[in-house]
Amino acid sequence: MPRATNAPASRRRRKRRLALAKGFRGSRSKLFRQATEAVDRAMVQATRHRKLRKREFRSLWITRLSAACRELGLTYSRFIEGVTKAGIRLNRKMLSEIAIHDPDGFASIVEMAKKKLA
Repeated sequence: MPRATNAPASRRRRKRRLALAKGFRGSRSKLFRQATEAVDRAMVQATRHRKLRKREFRSLWITRLSAACRELGLTYSRFIEGVTKAGIRLNRKMLSEIAIHDPDGFASIVEMAKKKLA
């Protein structure tokens, strides 16, 4: 009886892993072991960076809001306090977009926040 090697399944498994390593440099895209290690590391980094991207964007929005608020004579923290008290339910992303694309509208939001702080 011939020896059973499960060749089709293992070949498919190797091809799938090498396909994930496509675009990597050198042996990391050619040799199975190096490709496996590179793909595993890439998957870990991808997960980590999806989490980091959320933090980085929030930080960007806060920086934009802070700069826009200071031009109008208010600090970021006081602005957020005033917006909360005024009942304006816009998140930081939308507020920063308004600050960039509609400065007059943002100025009116800042004025509403200032009134609630006074």
